[in-house]
Amino acid sequence: MKITDRKKELFKTSGGKYVAPQVVENAMKESVYIEQIVVIGDGEKFPAALVIPEMIGLKAWAQKQGVDVSDIPKMLADEKVQKLFDAEIEKVNTRFGNWEQVKAFRLLPRLLTIDAGEITPTLKLKRKKILENWKELIDDIYRRND
Repeated sequence: MKITDRKKELFKTSGGKYVAPQVVENAMKESVYIEQIVVIGDGEKFPAALVIPEMIGLKAWAQKQGVDVSDIPKMLADEKVQKLFDAEIEKVNTRFGNWEQVKAFRLLPRLLTIDAGEITPTLKLKRKKILENWKELIDDIYRRND
């Protein structure tokens, strides 16, 4: 066994497999379209992610695809944008074992912030607070994909 993340960051899926979310997050952030990402799934059947897009690049890409960028939530829900993020996540998923791969995601319309208590001044994720702030969206991920 090799520990690749802070011990307290590891989580265990309902299938008993351990996932080091920071390793997956760092790999996903290599995408030019991903600004921030939080991999979740403690006690769940599979890992999922809350993805905060890099808005400048995404808007430029979306405009070229004919997607309306004036309404951020509507843009993020657009099928072309969803497919783009599907492809970005799938590309990175190939580096990980099946139990570590992000199986579902939701795009968030805003950055995680210090003011909302979601990150520390040193930009580390406060996972507990993120889970609390985005509870409805996380519940939706696991309800829809059970």
